[in-house]
Amino acid sequence: MALTQLPDAVETEEMLDGHLTTPDPALVEAMARLDGDLLVLGIGGKMGLTLGVLARRAMDAAGSSGSVIGVSRFSDPTARSYLETERVETIACDLLDRDAVQKLPSAPNVIYVAGRKFGTRGTEPLTWAANVVAPDNAAQRYRDSCIVAFSTGCVYPLVAAETGGSTEDDGTDPVGEYAQSCLGRERVFQYWSQAHGTPICLFRLNYAIDLRYGVLHDIGLRVYRGQPVDLGVSHFNAIWQRDANAWALRCLGLASSPASVINVTGPESISVRRTAERFAELFGSSVTFTGREGGARMYLSNATFASELFGRPTVSVSTMIRWQAEWIRRGGRSLGKPTHFGVVDGQY
Repeated sequence: MALTQLPDAVETEEMLDGHLTTPDPALVEAMARLDGDLLVLGIGGKMGLTLGVLARRAMDAAGSSGSVIGVSRFSDPTARSYLETERVETIACDLLDRDAVQKLPSAPNVIYVAGRKFGTRGTEPLTWAANVVAPDNAAQRYRDSCIVAFSTGCVYPLVAAETGGSTEDDGTDPVGEYAQSCLGRERVFQYWSQAHGTPICLFRLNYAIDLRYGVLHDIGLRVYRGQPVDLGVSHFNAIWQRDANAWALRCLGLASSPASVINVTGPESISVRRTAERFAELFGSSVTFTGREGGARMYLSNATFASELFGRPTVSVSTMIRWQAEWIRRGGRSLGKPTHFGVVDGQY
């Protein structure tokens, strides 16, 4: 599927995965400048699978001889099979096992995409271990590598919609233990970047859209089912997952010591009300709302810096909404993992 010829609808998972793993010319050019192998830590998660295959295809198109190696516990064997079919090498490893991490192969380029959010409430120690101890293991093992470490806009304070979102120069003020543990992950990477001179880029993402999950999936499904949409959080950020993954790979060239920071999302703050109303139009239905719109504070990021570096995302918000509506109408598969984008008290 050529990125310059976007379809009216994404009809199958094969078609969806094909689009999510098709590199654009800018990514191919970036991969041509990449020396050596690429290691993806936490590749078995929602974004990691397509990131690994996207990298493999971009490196192939660039004529690179480097390997793409994916590391995960691989609790889902189909994920490992998919990667290996796409010529991504796989290694089963628990990133909380320090000795096992030390035995992983060296690689000059590392994408760290591991993390824990869902089910944090009641299992806070595991969340902290996954989001702080595992990064510590990885940062020490790959002290001589270039690292892009996935993070989240939830490390910023809550802001009003009219602010346009937090910038990279704003201070952090995480709400709740999940967000606090994410800041802990960043601090660990920052510490080792300074201690060892490791070039690192902190990749603050919110929110990726895949059709099988994401903010648009959450809103669209409520409209389709005739459920009210809460306007307590009136706006959100979103970016097509392929764009987010492509930018992550290109951020290997942005890594530095001390660690650099980049907000990654679409260029606009998106209205929940207008999004829900557009879904209703596409479904030929009506929509009802709850909650008071206006005055609330929420997570919003300003991605001006990323837009200056990478340009606009290849898939617009209007296209994502249209694709999402058709995906839901067709009964497309859902991962069953709501984003909780409307949660502002830190309780996930």
